[in-house]
Amino acid sequence: MSDARLAELDVEVLLRFGLPLPGPHRATLFGDGAVAAAITVDRLGVLPRALVFLGEVVRSGGTRYAAALPEPLPGPAAAVARGWLEAAAMVVGDATGDLLVVRWLEAVAAVLALRVTHREATHGEAKP
Repeated sequence: MSDARLAELDVEVLLRFGLPLPGPHRATLFGDGAVAAAITVDRLGVLPRALVFLGEVVRSGGTRYAAALPEPLPGPAAAVARGWLEAAAMVVGDATGDLLVVRWLEAVAAVLALRVTHREATHGEAKP
């Protein structure tokens, strides 16, 4: 799929259906959903380390705690991240679920890092 088409995916819905049970919905969440999320935050200027840090917040305090933060990601990405975390909090009920959210955030960060690295290698500069 193209970046434009992936960016149209409803990541919040993917989280609500992909987190509770293993299977095709989870595979879509960790595949197309992670790429869609990375595209979204890349367009908002988020760095991969911000997602990794958010994952550490989820690991330490839980998904519900992170969803209540005023700015889970910097700037305009805060509302996007809050939406993701609130969707995840609807279906995550324990530390095992929180760790799955952490793994997903790390997957998004990895995809974002690849996008940044590729852009730097092909264009000679990073996107702000």
